[in-house]
Amino acid sequence: MTQNGVRGRGTRRSRVPQARELGWDDSLYEGSGVPGPRGAGEGEPSTRRGRRRAAQRPRSRRRRALRWTAVVFALLILGTAGAGYLYYQHLNNNIETAPLPDKNRVPKATPNAAGQTPLNILLIGSDDRNSKENLRLGGHKQSVGAKPLADVQMLLHLSADRSNMSVVSMPRDTLLDIPKCEDPETGEKFGALTREMTNVSLGRGGPACTVLTWEKLTGIHIDHFVMVDFTGVVSMADAIGGVPVCVDANIHSRNAKGEGSGLKLEEGITEVKGEDALKWLRTRYGFEDGSDIARAKAQHMYMNSMVRELKSSARLTNPAEMLNLAEAATKALKVDDGLGSVQKLADLGGELKKVPNSRINMTTMPYEYVGARVQPKPGEAADLFELVRDDIALDGKDAAKKKEELSDDPAAPPADTGVVVQNASGDATRAPLQGRATAVAELLKGKGYTLATAERPGAGDDTSQARTAIRFPSAELEGDAQALAKSLGLPLSSVKQATDVSGVTLIVGADWREGDTPPKPTPKTPAKKDIENGADEDACMHVNPAFTW
Repeated sequence: MTQNGVRGRGTRRSRVPQARELGWDDSLYEGSGVPGPRGAGEGEPSTRRGRRRAAQRPRSRRRRALRWTAVVFALLILGTAGAGYLYYQHLNNNIETAPLPDKNRVPKATPNAAGQTPLNILLIGSDDRNSKENLRLGGHKQSVGAKPLADVQMLLHLSADRSNMSVVSMPRDTLLDIPKCEDPETGEKFGALTREMTNVSLGRGGPACTVLTWEKLTGIHIDHFVMVDFTGVVSMADAIGGVPVCVDANIHSRNAKGEGSGLKLEEGITEVKGEDALKWLRTRYGFEDGSDIARAKAQHMYMNSMVRELKSSARLTNPAEMLNLAEAATKALKVDDGLGSVQKLADLGGELKKVPNSRINMTTMPYEYVGARVQPKPGEAADLFELVRDDIALDGKDAAKKKEELSDDPAAPPADTGVVVQNASGDATRAPLQGRATAVAELLKGKGYTLATAERPGAGDDTSQARTAIRFPSAELEGDAQALAKSLGLPLSSVKQATDVSGVTLIVGADWREGDTPPKPTPKTPAKKDIENGADEDACMHVNPAFTW
């Protein structure tokens, strides 16, 4: 059925992207975030009638028109430079920033052979209700005065060559070990927690603690964070002007107890904005099994659809619409200092824009239930995080392109190589195996590494790491570190430079709790059914029959 702009189940969207109808093309304005007129540099018209006329139009006339347009734009820019600068500063002043953690960090990713580096951004949705508007949108008066929770957490990984993007969600009720944190504004210190829900990390020093929690679990260095609250979601959704979402039946997210987001949509496609967009992103009761897992899937669908709309919408060629979006975005987002200006946010947008929709893949961390909560699924969660660490796309299409390169630095003999062994053999369900570092140090001595020593218990903050890894502090030790990896049968991808070690360091992970050699990692890509692809315009959320009307 189709009514009120809603597509019935079983039909396909026939709407041609508005930008294509108008003849706009993004390529001329690469990195600017603003689509430009198709063929503006070639005199290519956008209609059939225009094409027929173009055959009769002298080339020199088109060139004169282009030069005249350029002159007009130059005059406009010069005439409004003062006002433009003031408005630019106004937008910069809108942006709220907070620092990233400055210690206990995971090492940055090593550049690839071309010198390119991947980019990892943590997206955080706060349930803060300590403002009048957030309380109105979020309800739960009993939460006023409480510390905010990170109820949405997504890691956005942009590949080093910018060919693909992976997004990994973590359910808010995932039980994790949360590291010790410090509030950068107040200096308040928070001790480490064992098997606590991940969303409490935000209230233990702000986004920096959520970043540390992710790094501790995944071994992935987080370059930036972007955080938004209820009010920010609504203002951004209004500025974008509507995002198409789809349900396979009528839905009303409200049960007999009054629980639910209140989302009420007809079967098919509806463009949601404002508060309806927020309701979609918050809906749990009514989607599939009513879990946070289903909610994450709906959030992925919304994000994919939003990206498609922003890339194709002719709204972004309208200066007024652009200013509205810039105003909303700079007021809605809280970011780290490295993204704390309009220019830096625009640069990031330019990088993200390079990825085609078909290479955007989103998934949820593999999990298993522990009562009413979940925890990372042993093996499968580690595989997923290893894919991201090694810059391999979730669809596995570029796995064959990843080549290991030997260092030019010659390795010293094992007997002359000092090795420190750290015990990080714990995981989400088990404590580190006592004495494991000492046992592995003895194994290394048997391989000729007579200087190997076990780090004293408690010397490091990390007590768990999924995969065994080797770290070295400077380039002159890279060859030694790679030789150690070879002796243990580890891939060179497990060897990384780090600033928080003083020599070649072997970190024994949860994958090597027993045996004389660590298992060779063979990470598997997620099943296709577990991935939401950015080019899938026909995806619909399944509605639980108990919430239909």
